Amino acid sequence: MPDPVTEALLSELVIANRVLAREGVVDDFGHVAARDPHDPTRFWLSRSRSPEIVSREDMIRFDLDANPENPGHLRPYLETILHARLFAARPDVMATVHHHSRPVLPFTLDPSRPLRPVFHLGSVIGPTVPFWDSQDEFGDTAMIIDTREVADSLAAALGPHPTALLARHGAICVGASIPEVCFCAIYMQENAAVQIAAEARGAPMFLTPGEIEKTRKMQFGERPLNRAWAYRRARAGFGPL
Repeated sequence: MPDPVTEALLSELVIANRVLAREGVVDDFGHVAARDPHDPTRFWLSRSRSPEIVSREDMIRFDLDANPENPGHLRPYLETILHARLFAARPDVMATVHHHSRPVLPFTLDPSRPLRPVFHLGSVIGPTVPFWDSQDEFGDTAMIIDTREVADSLAAALGPHPTALLARHGAICVGASIPEVCFCAIYMQENAAVQIAAEARGAPMFLTPGEIEKTRKMQFGERPLNRAWAYRRARAGFGPL
């Protein structure tokens, strides 16, 4: 039987699924995972289910090779290995998101026009958003991350960054907590929308490297992060913190 700390994490993970669905970052596809609070070699992820309807009973614990523990009749996502290998490659990461946000998708089609922070909240995506193309190593595929080899390639491309783009597919975000990774995914989407609108008007201004570093650190401080998480929870139908 999971302990109270684990139960609290799983409750927050359910809320994260609903929050990202409410904000349009995920829809019938996309997923969010969290590292186990007691064992860094394990993580939690829902069974293969759309985020809008994920519940506590859908949660499965996996190892870093995406092997499930006692899944019973629950069938995992085909891309569970994506999260497993991100956690394996990045010991600092406690939560991960994979999404296909529509405002972000145009930036997966042309690496010569990168996604970059254009307003202060967009700083959370980092100064550089790596662009990973499965074609480079694997040729034609079904364009999902369903093997260790492909997942490790993506994790290597992400490197130390908080976000990355998957060519013609979507994006990944990683963070130090569930609220942080949700904040990152939501404002990745918002920054993409603002950047597209700005580029339609001409050449936009971008944040400087110093602005990105300082603003990102400030946004992930306790007060801004708690405020944002409480707001997103409320919009998704959950009570205040």
